[in-house]
Amino acid sequence: MRYEIRYKPSFSLLVVTLGPGERITAEAGAMTYMHPSIQVSTRKREKSLLGSIGLALLGGQSFFVTDYIAGNESGEVALSAAPLGDIETISIAPGKGFIVQKSSYLAAEQGVNLDLKWEGFTKGLFGQGLLMIKVSGEGTLFINTFGAIDKHLLKPGEKMIVDNFHLVAFSDTCQYRVMKFGGLKETLFSGEGLVTEITGPGEIYIQTKNVRELAEMIWSIIEPRVQAKSR
Repeated sequence: MRYEIRYKPSFSLLVVTLGPGERITAEAGAMTYMHPSIQVSTRKREKSLLGSIGLALLGGQSFFVTDYIAGNESGEVALSAAPLGDIETISIAPGKGFIVQKSSYLAAEQGVNLDLKWEGFTKGLFGQGLLMIKVSGEGTLFINTFGAIDKHLLKPGEKMIVDNFHLVAFSDTCQYRVMKFGGLKETLFSGEGLVTEITGPGEIYIQTKNVRELAEMIWSIIEPRVQAKSR
């Protein structure tokens, strides 16, 4: 499988060239275009009861993936998800897995496993964007972020505190704990005021922008018109 990430860093597009019989699995709805030689199959991901609870709290996000498979001829498929942001690759190998924000998952090679039944990030369900999946296996994982990707390498015992709306992924060799940050006005279910303290060794991927802040900015513009029409 060959791939190219075009238009970095703000409007990234992942273009994958599949040889005969090759496959890539992507988040449902991520396809921008593809050649007619590509076969498509959409399937539902497995989810546990815990995942169902998280799905309800996060507003009904999709639990479907799409497999793109080249037939007898090579073909091209282009994938993109975040409205404005970057795409990066993470190499997954035995003993080198990652914990990834669900909304940052874009695609993966066939040998990469996504564990949606993993319940090690229970507290994260109460922060938007912190429905986490555990990634293992072997192959390339493609992540997309809102804004640019800020990567950090933590030494053993080194700590970093990351806002939950900016956390994208971190190595499964890291230790972590979710905790409250800020004033009492923040509520548990809103996700505001929650951060994750991560302890190395391992890598951390952070997105520079916050999609919630974008939504609030847009709402501040349209809210007066909505209120005026409702009177």
